[in-house]
Amino acid sequence: MIPLKRRKVSLPVNQQNDTCKFPHVSIFILERKMGASRRAFLTRLGRSKGFLIEEIYSSSITHVVSENNSGDEVQAWLGNQTGQDTSSSVHLLDIRWFTESMDAGQPVIIQDRHILKVKPKPDGDHTAMLLKSYACQRRTPLKHHNSFLTEALEILAQNAEYNDNEGRSVAFRRAASVLKALPRRVRSMEDLRCLPCLGDHSQRVIKEILEDGSSREVESTRQSEQYQAMKALTGIFGVGVRTADRWFREGLRSPDDLIRTGQQLNRAQQAGVQYYDDLQKPVTMAEADVISDIVEKAVHSVLPGAEIQLMGGFRRGKEFGHDVDFIIKTFESGQEDVILAAVIQRFKSQNILLYSDLQESTFDLRQLPTHRFEAMDHFSKCFLIVKLKREPEPDSGAGRDWRAVRVDLLAPPLERFAYALLGWTGSTLFERDLRRFARLERGKLLDNHALYDKATNSFLSADTEEDIFAHLGLEYIEPRQRNA
Repeated sequence: MIPLKRRKVSLPVNQQNDTCKFPHVSIFILERKMGASRRAFLTRLGRSKGFLIEEIYSSSITHVVSENNSGDEVQAWLGNQTGQDTSSSVHLLDIRWFTESMDAGQPVIIQDRHILKVKPKPDGDHTAMLLKSYACQRRTPLKHHNSFLTEALEILAQNAEYNDNEGRSVAFRRAASVLKALPRRVRSMEDLRCLPCLGDHSQRVIKEILEDGSSREVESTRQSEQYQAMKALTGIFGVGVRTADRWFREGLRSPDDLIRTGQQLNRAQQAGVQYYDDLQKPVTMAEADVISDIVEKAVHSVLPGAEIQLMGGFRRGKEFGHDVDFIIKTFESGQEDVILAAVIQRFKSQNILLYSDLQESTFDLRQLPTHRFEAMDHFSKCFLIVKLKREPEPDSGAGRDWRAVRVDLLAPPLERFAYALLGWTGSTLFERDLRRFARLERGKLLDNHALYDKATNSFLSADTEEDIFAHLGLEYIEPRQRNA
């Protein structure tokens, strides 16, 4: 039996051309609703009979073959890939044409039963809004036209995450991401007919909101005891979904319940409970600027000339955030391994450090980029809670002139800086789709450490984020347009 990895390897392009009997027919087999395994089988079958089967859709394709898709669905997919109406320049064909051609050993004459029909576009104001499939191909501003829909979908996404259903959570977030990128407000379901990533469930929710003003499912979820409890418990610094779910099943609903029942907490969770009220308050951009100054002075006291860069939501233009993330750029090998410990000591001497967790580098360039999006990177990093000076509030306790704020610091090696900066800028879905695009469309592996080209078995260097986009054949998207 041939090993799985060997079965999945496709023929090099030059080898395909050497055995191609019908160069005027360039076929693309659509994987949608078919699956990767069947597509791979049909590809091997077609090539064995001398047909030119392309792995990636391009302008040279003459025949698109699909299974269990309508002409409108295929056309919408092509529009999302190219941004153009391609129905007049390519044959959209049912799988029957392909199988009959395989039986005949040559391309059969296209008959009416083979053709996937595309409905004519209506005139008037209902012109379809075309978007490409991946968030990394779209510009997504912070402020958009469809927050009344995206907020509802994101509640369902968050609830799916609370219930350990990652697939459903990502599906809702992808649907919301598409709506965020639209150039105008959605007013009817007709506006959505050619958009990618809108599953049946998301469309049902959107339809109900457009018709009734709200969704019963969303409102029921928002008001449910489980959703509210999980939101409160996962809001505690150091508490993940699984821990919060276990506490919920034990009858706990809030940080006060943890204190009342004497739960055993680790250091991070203890700090999370102790400073819960402060950490629940959003950090403003003005406060982030103050923290930037504190961090920069601490870094320069240890390593003059080093640079710091604000990351995360604030780099994408947000006015508020739950924490403040910084990346430190050093200029000599090895400096990244000592800078964070020195900064922590500086904060201790200033009496502003409330909590610290220093994670030393375990980075190894020999390791390929990870397939697991949730995996934490291996660079030197620390997670801190620091005091931020403020005017005392009546209910903040006698003499308390500070509030607790979360600060994360990252110190990658200089040659990895661009990858770390890109990965820590976000948004989460933008980064997830960027890695997915690299793997599925370009045959490359991307994470916060590196970009690996499987075709050449080599790592690709990058000094800037623009270099990474260029390696992937993508138009560069500035941080403020990555709010997917």
